[in-house]
Amino acid sequence: MQEGSLKYLMGFLQSEDISKAEIFGQLKSSKEEAEILRFLTKEYLNGSSEMTVYDLLMTVYETKEEDFSYVEKIPLIKNILHQGWIILHTFHHTKTNELSQLEILHLSVSLSTSFLKILENGNLDLVMPEIKAYEDNLEYLQDQFFRVDLYQNLAIIRQSYDQSSPNYKRVRHKLTMLEHQIEQRLKETKETPKVEEYMKTNKLEDKERIIFLALLKEEYSSTDENLRDMNTLIEMVSMDEYEKIKNRSLLEENSGLIEKQIIDYDEVLTAFGGISRSFFISEDVLSDIIHPTAKKEKKSKKIRLDVLVKEQDIFELVEPKTTLSDVILHPKTREMLDTIMKQMDKTVANRLKDWGIKDKKSGMEAKILFHGHPGTGKTMTALSMAKTLKKQIVSFDCSKILSMYIGESEKNVRKIFDSYKDIATKSKSDPVLLLNEADQFLSSRTTSAASSADKMHNQMQNIFLEQIESFDGILIATTNLLETFDQAFSRRFNYKIKFEKPNLEQRKQLWHKMIPTNAEVADDVSIDALSQHDLTGGQINLIVKNTAFKVATKEEPIFTQSDFLESVKKEISGTFGEDATVGFLS
Repeated sequence: MQEGSLKYLMGFLQSEDISKAEIFGQLKSSKEEAEILRFLTKEYLNGSSEMTVYDLLMTVYETKEEDFSYVEKIPLIKNILHQGWIILHTFHHTKTNELSQLEILHLSVSLSTSFLKILENGNLDLVMPEIKAYEDNLEYLQDQFFRVDLYQNLAIIRQSYDQSSPNYKRVRHKLTMLEHQIEQRLKETKETPKVEEYMKTNKLEDKERIIFLALLKEEYSSTDENLRDMNTLIEMVSMDEYEKIKNRSLLEENSGLIEKQIIDYDEVLTAFGGISRSFFISEDVLSDIIHPTAKKEKKSKKIRLDVLVKEQDIFELVEPKTTLSDVILHPKTREMLDTIMKQMDKTVANRLKDWGIKDKKSGMEAKILFHGHPGTGKTMTALSMAKTLKKQIVSFDCSKILSMYIGESEKNVRKIFDSYKDIATKSKSDPVLLLNEADQFLSSRTTSAASSADKMHNQMQNIFLEQIESFDGILIATTNLLETFDQAFSRRFNYKIKFEKPNLEQRKQLWHKMIPTNAEVADDVSIDALSQHDLTGGQINLIVKNTAFKVATKEEPIFTQSDFLESVKKEISGTFGEDATVGFLS
């Protein structure tokens, strides 16, 4: 505290008549309320920054325990709280002014930042500098970051008080003055600050600007990332509960900020099994803003992934529609996938880079093998995993490798991986590479290699081994057979996950999910009975579809138990064969 500002503090502490203290007029409090504040100030200076309302009243009014007259003074505490001079420490989600007097009695209070500033400066008036042009980007950001602080303060006050509280009005007034100041200074500035220019170019709305600036503030301040949380950001730009619901769209997948790749987010599994989102400004945007004058290498033009995939004519670009939370899996499979997702978390990846385990320049990486019976959800899980990681996925059907490239199979195995690197570089993205039905790649190599076909097959596998070894990114291979699995491949995959056939409970979930919800189902349909049949998710999916085709042709299109059982019988007897497509939704 500077020497010149001690007079306000000392005057408040030493005035015989507290109403004569210079800051008394600023408080808009009664003399009795000011005396309570004076007592709390002395306690604060003596090292006691917090005390219960009960202890405060008992001490100030020197009341004996058997005398309950102190209860009559609780309204004074509520008034001071409403004025914003003290803070109530509570775990309640209820606003402070909605708490009853008795609820307040045994809660703790402390002096607010606003009151401490009055003690130091004599008032809370925001002293604005002279209207003049911004000299540089950082000077402009200083004002904008202060603006973010005020928005955050308003959000905190709203959680405890209503918007009629004096403290809320004071902060709101400060914000209005500051926003006017920024507007006027921008008019005087000939060269628009880089950040302002960027927000205008991208046509960011007011609330989008606040979110963008809050995330930018986090990058500059290197704090504990308290402004990156979705709920915190939404609170800042929302005046009430209705707006909170409405404004969630600002941070959803199809929002302008995310679709324009201005911001992105990480999804992290919480300790309670949920998923939280932590937002950040995209690396390219951040580089342009923090280093606007730095010389940069000319960037190659970013090309859309779907265009590149179409040009390559090797891969299929698949748009996942489900996340891992939608997929019904065996508990052991689910547990392993959850472990993988945690290890792909940005915080974990950075920790591994710091330890020297991962290359600092490398992105998200994993080589994963899904193996198990057909129809158990391998492909669906791979797609859902990509969706959860917010990544696109390019798929290659390995069963076609020989028929597509007869005589050049070895050469074209390398071409698969070279083409992937090419589209990843040109699209400036790291899509997941899915190698479906990779059985022949992963089977044991022939030791004798007597025929030319055996030699070609072995050479093709050797190249495949080399390419997996050097692959940088996320690769998922699926196979139905593991009996002939070459152990050389085992060492190349970080994770090998077995997909079990669904148990009884999971089969019930699958039947419930796959029977059309808007179709008419007869009373005799028993999910419990249908679930007794040992079927995979792919088989149940196929049975429901084929039953639906049959029922749709009836004059009265009602699903019956006999309809389902007829399809089950045909599936088990092999009339339909097996469907490789799995639709395993929870």
